[in-house]
Amino acid sequence: MKIALGGDHAGYQYKEVLKSQLEQLGHEINDFGPFSETSVDYPDFVHPLSTAVEKKEYDFGILICGSGNGVAITANKHAGVRAALCWNAELAGLARSHNNANVLCIPARFVSDQVAQDMVATFLTTEFEGGRHQNRVDKIACR
Repeated sequence: MKIALGGDHAGYQYKEVLKSQLEQLGHEINDFGPFSETSVDYPDFVHPLSTAVEKKEYDFGILICGSGNGVAITANKHAGVRAALCWNAELAGLARSHNNANVLCIPARFVSDQVAQDMVATFLTTEFEGGRHQNRVDKIACR
């Protein structure tokens, strides 16, 4: 699976842990940054990642910042992105199965690294259910 990673300085450490985990599982990873804990502006990393997901260059995106809100708001400005802010594996699963989310947003300051890893595992292995949920997903984008 091709996965795009990104976020901001508050999510840097979690991004590094997740990158290692995903590479060990054999996924192809592109790290959009940041590349240190030096303060950065998250849109500088979120927009390129979201554009790549929108163009289907990656199967999924994972964004990590302090609250998860900034990266989720920014990613969802892209019409082809359905970014979900999650704080446990159950929500990550529902984001995939009911909303066909293609970007997982993680609030690094509010979840443990183990919870983050569990969310990623669930997000990447849960299939979209389609059916009645597809009707709703089809109504999300502004046209």
